[in-house]
Amino acid sequence: MCLALRLVFGLPLRQTQGFVRSIAQLTGGSISAPCFSTLSRRGAVLKTGIRKRPPTDEPVHLVVDSTGLKVFGAGEWLEEKHETRGTRRSWRKLQLGLDLLSGEILCADLTLESIGDTTALPELLGQIDAPVALFIANGAYDGVPVSDLVEARFGDQVVIIIPPPKNAVRSVNVAHNPPPRDRHIDVIATHGRMGWQKSSGYNQRSRIEARMGRCKTVIGPKLKARTLANQRTEAAIGVSILNRMNRLGPAELERVA
Repeated sequence: MCLALRLVFGLPLRQTQGFVRSIAQLTGGSISAPCFSTLSRRGAVLKTGIRKRPPTDEPVHLVVDSTGLKVFGAGEWLEEKHETRGTRRSWRKLQLGLDLLSGEILCADLTLESIGDTTALPELLGQIDAPVALFIANGAYDGVPVSDLVEARFGDQVVIIIPPPKNAVRSVNVAHNPPPRDRHIDVIATHGRMGWQKSSGYNQRSRIEARMGRCKTVIGPKLKARTLANQRTEAAIGVSILNRMNRLGPAELERVA
């Protein structure tokens, strides 16, 4: 709870300690607020997970993507003050999986910036325990290994929508049993890439980009924790906060024209 309050209000650990103690005093309770060092130490081993959605008859329409989060650092002001040479900024990759039907983030993982999206995908999909009928991803996930992984995880009936590159060629089995990628190539050659995006439903991928923008607006574009273990806990708590906000007031979309 303390770490969640820290993220919502953008507080350092010391201020979080004082904030929670003030709440305890105002409520007249006998709750002892942990000190800032305890929050940091417990954050590295805290087991946090994304709250599973209630069971429904509707399968998941999953869209995955990743975004970069800057690691909290001293900044350019200290570099200028101490006349130090600018160092390369460090980043972390936040991998997200969004359910288009419920609007909730079903899976999330924080990795090093050197970890590719396809490398982190097995760990991401392993967090989903519901049937998936639709899988959407950008061109970074294009390839046979990703398609095989998705079909092995969710069955061969799942619809995979991943844009092939401009120089993509059909597979050798196009005449007998063409895979979905070959059908995408044919539609793009006939109707153009924009026509394929509209007909296939690939444009729905913009919703996860909007969710990532909301994450950086509400939680922040920087990670406050210094170690990878604490950063993973911070990212998991941030995702849980976004899901709770989504349950409190989901957007209602209606066509007006």
